[in-house]
Amino acid sequence: MSVPRPRMGALRAMLVLGMLEAFGPLSMDLYLPQLPQLAASLGTSEALGQATMSACMIGLGLGQLIAGPLSDRLGRRLPLMVGVAAFAVLSVLCAVAPSIELLLLARFLQGLAGSAGIVICLAVARDQFEGVELSRMLSLLFLVSGTAPVIAPIVGGQLARIMDWRGIFWVLGGVGVALLLVVVLALPETLDRGDRHGGGVRVLAGHAGAVVRDRLFLAVLCAGAAGGVAFFTYLSMSPFVLQDRFGLSPQTFSLAFAAGALANILGSQASRLVVRRWGPLRVYLGGITATLIATTAFLVVAIGGAGVIGVAAALIGFMLCAGIGGPNGQTLALAHHGARAGTASALLGVSMFLFGPVVAPLAAGIGGTTALTMALTMTAAATVAAISAWVFVRPAARD
Repeated sequence: MSVPRPRMGALRAMLVLGMLEAFGPLSMDLYLPQLPQLAASLGTSEALGQATMSACMIGLGLGQLIAGPLSDRLGRRLPLMVGVAAFAVLSVLCAVAPSIELLLLARFLQGLAGSAGIVICLAVARDQFEGVELSRMLSLLFLVSGTAPVIAPIVGGQLARIMDWRGIFWVLGGVGVALLLVVVLALPETLDRGDRHGGGVRVLAGHAGAVVRDRLFLAVLCAGAAGGVAFFTYLSMSPFVLQDRFGLSPQTFSLAFAAGALANILGSQASRLVVRRWGPLRVYLGGITATLIATTAFLVVAIGGAGVIGVAAALIGFMLCAGIGGPNGQTLALAHHGARAGTASALLGVSMFLFGPVVAPLAAGIGGTTALTMALTMTAAATVAAISAWVFVRPAARD
C-alpha cells in the first residue's frame, strides 16, 4: 500500500521549486555580461562564444529526456539530487577549461546535469496542483525563479569588476552546492510509489507515446519550440548587439537585461491575476499574440535604425508579453498527464531548449550579430508560435 504523498504549501512550493527553476537562468545569465570577453580571452569567434550558451541549452534540453522519465520511475528526489550535485562539479570543470573545445564539452555536460532541476520541479508542481491552481502556482514560481534573470546579470556585471569569466563558473559551483542542500533539506518526495512505473524501455516508450498522442500537448509543444527560438535569439544575441554594436559596458548591459527579466516577472504576475477569470487558454492566446506584436515592433525599430533606447525598450516589451503566455502554455500541456508529468515535462522542455540554440547561431552566422538579424529571427519565430497557438492549440483545448 502506497503512503500518501505530502502536499507542500503554496509558499514552500514557490520558494523551493522557484530556486530549482533558476538553474537555466543562472547557467546563462550570470556570465552573460562577460560573453564577449570570454570569446576574446580564448582567442575564438563571437559565434563560438555564443556556442557556449548553445551547448548548455542543448544539454538542458536533452538531459530532460533522461531526468524526466527517470523521475516518473524512481521518484522525484533521487534523480534531482544526482543532477544538482553533478551540476556543481561540472561548473568547476568549466572554470578550469583551457580551450574553447573543452569548455563547449563541459558546458554541454553542465546543461545535462542542470536539466534535472528544470524538468523535475515542473513535475513536482504537477504532482501537487492542477488546473487553474497549477497555472497560478507556475506564475508564482516566477516570483522566485524570475529573480534569477534580474539579479544574475547585475551580479555578473559587478563580478566582472573583480574576476574574469572563470571566476563566474566557480560561483556557479557554489550555487550548485547550495541548491543541493535545499533539495536534501526542504523537498519531500511528491510521487506516490503506486504512481511510479516499474518497467524499462517499453514502459517508457508507452508513456512518451501517450503524451505525444495528446493533440493539445503536441500543439503547445510546437508553439513552445518556436517561442524558444525567439527567446534564445534574444538571450544569445543581446550581449553582442547592445555591447559591441551600441557600446554598452558590461555593467550597463546587465541593468538593461535585468529590466527585461523584471518585465517578464510582471507579465507572469499579470497572468496570475487574470487567469481565474479568463482561464488558461484565453490568457495563453493573449500572451502569445502580444509577443508577436512586440517582436514586430522590434523589427520596425531595427529597420528604422533607432538607437539603443528604442532597441532596449522593444526587447523589454517582448519579455513582458512572453511572461504572460508561458505559465498557461505549460498548464495546458500538462493537463492530461498527472502520473506522466516527468515525461511530459521533459518533452515540453526539449522543444524549448533544442531549436533555439541551433537557429540563433545559424542566423547570426548568416546575417551577423546585428539588431536587424536579431529582430528578423525573433519575429519569424513569434509568427510561427502565434499561428500554431491559434490554428492548433485553440481547437485542441476546446475539444
